[in-house]
Amino acid sequence: MINVQDHGSERPAGKPPSGLEGFPGDPARARDAEPVSLAASMRRQAAACRTLGSPLYARLLEAAAQDLGADGPTREVVAGKVVDTPLRFMAALHRLVLTGGAPDLARHYPSAGGQAGGDPWPPFRRVLAERRDEIRALLDLPCQTNEVGRSAALLGGFLVVARETGLPLALAEIGASAGLNLRWDRYRYETAGSAWGDPASPVVFADAFAGTHPPFDVRVKVRERLGCDRAPLDPASARDRLTLLSSVWADQVERIRRLEAALGVAARVRAVVERTEATEWLVRRLADTRPGNATVVFHSIVEVYLSAEQRGRISELLEDAGARATRTAPLAWLRFEHAWDSPLGLECEVTLTTWPGGERRVLATALPHGPPVRWVGPT
Repeated sequence: MINVQDHGSERPAGKPPSGLEGFPGDPARARDAEPVSLAASMRRQAAACRTLGSPLYARLLEAAAQDLGADGPTREVVAGKVVDTPLRFMAALHRLVLTGGAPDLARHYPSAGGQAGGDPWPPFRRVLAERRDEIRALLDLPCQTNEVGRSAALLGGFLVVARETGLPLALAEIGASAGLNLRWDRYRYETAGSAWGDPASPVVFADAFAGTHPPFDVRVKVRERLGCDRAPLDPASARDRLTLLSSVWADQVERIRRLEAALGVAARVRAVVERTEATEWLVRRLADTRPGNATVVFHSIVEVYLSAEQRGRISELLEDAGARATRTAPLAWLRFEHAWDSPLGLECEVTLTTWPGGERRVLATALPHGPPVRWVGPT
């Protein structure tokens, strides 16, 4: 149980990859929850959870979708509320479990010391019925994971930029949430007898890469860690840490432990995340070319939250800044985003565009939570 002493992100606009939830994008879901459409979203998210290794959430979302259609307690909980993704619904219940408000359900939640097995739906449904008003209030809270596993996907891009420029890196992250991926260089990445990063780091990615890996012989100096987010979270805040933990799927304990370790790193390594809109922040950030440093603008699973206009404006700003880039003040745009032609909408690509020159390369592919990463870039 987590005791709280004090009580990311761009919102959806545009089409989500292949309609799968967890990567919101349908503007219809930003309205009050409509039972038919929300039930369909829950079923799609259940399929995604099953594919991504969360049988607990797959079972609960499938049952909640059926309960919603049968006018069960699920409908009473979400009635009139904005439920832009089923994962907001699941985060609300997870938060209740983590704070000790649902002990019977906690027995099925590995994140709270429970065990996988048995049917979690009956206690889940009872909590919905008995704690309706409390859960409805929790639905107003954000659902942000700040998935640390995405650092493993992004790692190779940072290493390529450092090797090719020979300069310190000035990091600039869009949609940074709590800024945990701004500390990527303080984590340890291991694969097939090779590794990169601090051996003493509490954040360790074992078997981070499937097959080949990025150039691990590169030394990196990070000169600056800046980011922006419409709703940034403070890793020093107990309330915000609980928001992050609640948003991770309750039966994926490795992700939860990694998040907890990354929050520990954040307490020691400073990063600044500004509360602002991405394009406005990028205009100001790119106005200073940071001579003697390689500026790396990066983001992970953010484009799906942006409108076509916002995505176009970000591209325009980076291309304009790229035209001014020099060998002593280069610019890189590193992205870990959905491959829109992926059959299930789950496959993501790591792409890198560098200036001067504007060369664009695909470096890797991975699922949205990161490892294992399939590296296809230079070694």
